[in-house]
Amino acid sequence: MKLDGSRSLMTIDVEDWFQVENLRSAISRESWNGRELRVEKSTNLILEILSRNHTKATFFLLGWVAEKLPHLVRTIQSQGHEIACHGYGHELIYRMNREEFDEDLKRSKAILEAITGEEVLGYRAPSFSITDWAIESLMQHGFRYDSSLFPSMAHDRYGKFTNLKVQDDPIFELKEGFYQVMLSCLPVMNKNLPWAGGGYFRLMPYPVFKMGVRRILEQKGLYSFYIHPWEFDPAQPDIQDIKRSHHFRHYTNLDKTESRFARLVADFEFSPIRSALAAIRG
Repeated sequence: MKLDGSRSLMTIDVEDWFQVENLRSAISRESWNGRELRVEKSTNLILEILSRNHTKATFFLLGWVAEKLPHLVRTIQSQGHEIACHGYGHELIYRMNREEFDEDLKRSKAILEAITGEEVLGYRAPSFSITDWAIESLMQHGFRYDSSLFPSMAHDRYGKFTNLKVQDDPIFELKEGFYQVMLSCLPVMNKNLPWAGGGYFRLMPYPVFKMGVRRILEQKGLYSFYIHPWEFDPAQPDIQDIKRSHHFRHYTNLDKTESRFARLVADFEFSPIRSALAAIRG
């Protein structure tokens, strides 16, 4: 029996293995077109697990991936999942200026909408690199929510708001008509541990992770999870010429992701972000 009603959000950040920030020092953007595309197989595996458990999710897709694999976007959409935007080429927001970010948004949103024939309303920043000024751009380009913010600075790449007011609620109206959907953290000894997925999901033993999810649901009433297709691919190339910490973050327990994810989806009832926002807006 699933444990939580529909108070958990399932999100998938769709990027290929060579586009991850941990590998950036060893893999240039200029080399991307010559790299093996592995994202489709892993995404189809995720879709299969979700389908078995009658679970719908929000898929945040890179425009670059959508451009290369438009049929994959249509497959995701045809199975009833929400299509949302992860930017075009996984460039961190705070490494761009406002003009560059606007162009990135415009390009990626147009690609996704041309493929799906539907308006794309949601955004997640690459590596959660959100900034205050990015919110203004998102609103101007027709987005209705962002899901890039952790109530924690436990990772050196996470973005933050310096002027916008962050509320304690897991979903709140950041500006009129525009919502912030927070990533989940677990309060432990006066600190917020990121507990939303990714490397933390692979690092923690599943029973411990599950216990943390239950505690977040008890305390906050809503839990938000994310994962990447490349985390389901232990056979991906092993890039050695990177920092040891980056190698650890990227490659630890890749062989455990599939089984743990299947257990998580079976244990908890998840929904896409659009469903949660529809319930809030009435």
